[in-house]
Amino acid sequence: RSHEHMSALLLDSIVDKHSIDIEPDYLKVIKEMIVASSDVSTAEGVKEKRFLYDIVANGRNGIDVDKFDYIDRDCRACGIGSNFQHWRLLEGMRVMGDEICYPAKDYLSIHKLFTTRADLHRTVYTHAKVKAVELMLVDALVEANEYLGISLHADDPEDFWKLDDTIVKSIETAPNDELKKAKEIIQRIRRRELYKFCNQYSVPKDKLDHFKNITAQDIVCSQITSKVLLKEEDVAVSNVKIDLTRGKDN
Repeated sequence: RSHEHMSALLLDSIVDKHSIDIEPDYLKVIKEMIVASSDVSTAEGVKEKRFLYDIVANGRNGIDVDKFDYIDRDCRACGIGSNFQHWRLLEGMRVMGDEICYPAKDYLSIHKLFTTRADLHRTVYTHAKVKAVELMLVDALVEANEYLGISLHADDPEDFWKLDDTIVKSIETAPNDELKKAKEIIQRIRRRELYKFCNQYSVPKDKLDHFKNITAQDIVCSQITSKVLLKEEDVAVSNVKIDLTRGKDN
């Protein structure tokens, strides 16, 4: 299930739980706006004011306020300078032919939106230490799942909202032996004893079309005989593809 679809389910849950007075048609439109990028067919079936479905999650060209928000926030939080100025686009945008359009002179701002996003993926989201912490958190949650039943909450909006950072503290402070392995992984993160980054390989552009994702098995099968032999569970491989949201297209 995509996070957009869970957002729509959460909205339903909030409206029901708090008896919010809202017209069913309005609620339907709001949910369709949320899932527009993950379910383009829904938005394409809309006959009137199609542009409204490009504001929050733009499945048509990827220019939306969601990116405006997280790019600005993440750059500031990580101390990364950003030349992208979302206000310039907001001031110049107009609806023409049922589509949100921008002045031709603002093409550089559009370009910076996508290049800044790509830079964040390269320098922050897929940074070796960020990936190490991410992999360790996943391992800790998997270890804790059988005892805490984390995955049971993943599809129920009534429980899903409870799955926030407090779950890490719950694992750390739990006295149960069942959570010992999960707790040890979290404590390793606290001590900065992270999974070790070994190597990376940038695939040449002319090889991309025929290059298959590398697996842990590939790495293990490629090792030269030595005193230490790695097993598949010792290796984590992260295959990363970073583009301007449209693959090879500009």
